[in-house]
Amino acid sequence: MISIKIHRSYRNVVAVCDSDLIGKKFEEGIRQLDIKESFFKDKEVDEEELKRILILQSKEDSTFNIVGKNSVKIAIELEIIDKNSIAHVQKIPFALTLL
Repeated sequence: MISIKIHRSYRNVVAVCDSDLIGKKFEEGIRQLDIKESFFKDKEVDEEELKRILILQSKEDSTFNIVGKNSVKIAIELEIIDKNSIAHVQKIPFALTLL
């Protein structure tokens, strides 16, 4: 399952994360990835529901914060993010993008 939360503001911030990473913190050198429940967790969805939501949000003026292998894979597939924009902390992939 994948967790998603849409923070509504002047621009939506779509936080997407593999559910098994929620609440964990990863550090590598000066990089830190703190996957807080308050930011990433609202509802859990399967891949098809995530795809539907991401497609809808990609048509808006949204920012995407995507963490985890499954979440990143889907975002690449939908061309929300580019492979070259992916960073890693302790082998956990993540990407930030503005469409």
